Amino acid sequence: MDYVSTRDRTVKVSAAEAIARGISDEGGLFVPESFPSLSADDFERLKALDYIGRAKYILSYFLSDFTEEEIDYCVRGAYTGSFENESPAPLYTLSENTDILELWHGPTCAFKDLALQLLPYLLTTSAKKISAEKKTVILVATSGDTGKAALEGFRDVPGTEIIVFYPSDGVSPMQKLQMDSQKGGNVHVCAIKGNFDDAQTGVKRIFTDSSVKRRLAEHNMQFSSANSINWGRLAPQIVYYISAYCDLLSRGEKLEDGFNVVVPTGNFGNILAAYYARKMGVPISRLICASNANNVLTDFIRTGTYNKNREFFTTVSPSMDILISSNLERMLFELSGCDDRTVTELQSKLSRDGVFCVSGEIKERLSEIFWGGSCDDRQTLDTIGAVFEKHGYLCDTHTAVAACVYGQYRSETGDNKPAVIASTASPYKFADSVLSALTDKTAGSEFGNVRLLSEITGTDIPKPIAELESAEVRFKNICEKDKMLSAVYASLGI
Repeated sequence: MDYVSTRDRTVKVSAAEAIARGISDEGGLFVPESFPSLSADDFERLKALDYIGRAKYILSYFLSDFTEEEIDYCVRGAYTGSFENESPAPLYTLSENTDILELWHGPTCAFKDLALQLLPYLLTTSAKKISAEKKTVILVATSGDTGKAALEGFRDVPGTEIIVFYPSDGVSPMQKLQMDSQKGGNVHVCAIKGNFDDAQTGVKRIFTDSSVKRRLAEHNMQFSSANSINWGRLAPQIVYYISAYCDLLSRGEKLEDGFNVVVPTGNFGNILAAYYARKMGVPISRLICASNANNVLTDFIRTGTYNKNREFFTTVSPSMDILISSNLERMLFELSGCDDRTVTELQSKLSRDGVFCVSGEIKERLSEIFWGGSCDDRQTLDTIGAVFEKHGYLCDTHTAVAACVYGQYRSETGDNKPAVIASTASPYKFADSVLSALTDKTAGSEFGNVRLLSEITGTDIPKPIAELESAEVRFKNICEKDKMLSAVYASLGI
């Protein structure tokens, strides 16, 4: 399987090169030239496998230049001993027609672990195939969860350095502590004075600057990315949607008419992975895109106009506080019939004017597959309380956004098909907000609130969260958003 760029289809690379490079030279994102189609027999085989077996089976289609032994090494290394009960993506039945796909049982208690435990293996294996002698510099912009998951995944991985930028006032206290206390000799963390979009724009600018590439090359280094612009980040996310379908089949669910998938998302990568699973044969009927007050995706799905020129809100679901959804570019490539010129034109308009409008044909295709909705902080907190009161289930602020929007969808459409809601983080990563949704009591400190939340709800504090209380803060760096390149050079000592 070869990969092409969303902005230049004449660019054609192997899986290893797509993963090692992260982004194409002209700024496009790598996508498979074609997608495999899974048959009923394939799903029968997948049903009988554990998560590691399913991941190997599915990823082998996308990693055609990897040997069977290399795929086994990568997948087993990522998913053995890293996830609670050796179960990376379990389903929790919330009600008769609704399941929660829990994606936060890994080392950083967020869904990014499913990809970022695997990416270091994929990247180092790819780098050996492409340029074994060069050190790989992982450059990351994060709205909270990606940063910690990437830092943990790449910690002390030979031949790599990782640099993470996060918005100084745009992550939760727990997310900030997770990153600033990260251990490892090859990790670097820096806050920026700006929001996530500023960090993401800065990282993309550095990635595509030819003078920066030359400077790294002079020091025998090359960039790659751990953000979902890297295909090696996105492909593992396809696995958990296919796995969820297999789990539904295994327990005897009748899904001839399909089922819906609800995803809280800001950067569009997580829901795009569900779309790719649908494209491969999973009978997903509707993809429900849930946004917080930063509802740029909701408006786009409903109107066909993407406009980032709007007020930016700092919310209780900070991982979704995003106005520039980088993975939407891959979806535009799909919806336009893989038209690289259309994608280039739309992305140029977004960069230049902050807004673009798609054609009526693209808008129609979008509306057939996706439904968009949003909710504000008050609705988010109310949903946390309502779900706990009705079902005894404690969810985080992002999962609550999805649950709230799913309620809107059912009310508006009357669609009562079975649904799977992607749960993207442990509620303990956002303990202050979750606690405030349940009680007026407060312990007066971050970890005091963590313990109080556990006492009130009778739920266990995840070990990775509990261990943070005694963690040493290593990183206190902060820079202006236009000084990110200087921070990169300082971190690398070049």
